[in-house]
Amino acid sequence: MGWLSWIVVGLIAGWLAGRVMRGGGYGLIGDIIVGVLGGLLGGWIATSLLHIGAGVNGINLESIVVAFAGAVILLILLRLLGGGRRRSILR
Repeated sequence: MGWLSWIVVGLIAGWLAGRVMRGGGYGLIGDIIVGVLGGLLGGWIATSLLHIGAGVNGINLESIVVAFAGAVILLILLRLLGGGRRRSILR
């Protein structure tokens, strides 16, 4: 899959994962990066652990779903490791 396809799938997956997971996003570039890395993670999980299809292999629904699932997993891991941002009650 070409780099442009990775960016498009990453943008869609990162944006969707950011909306589903709630909280502040990482901005356009951050969402693309999370989506692309999520696509890699989701593709690895789909092919290596679950033995499902070819993972992320173009701009299609299967690739977007796999990348989305990987991006959600990645966001969960990032939030667990980062501890999240706490908002102060007092301003």
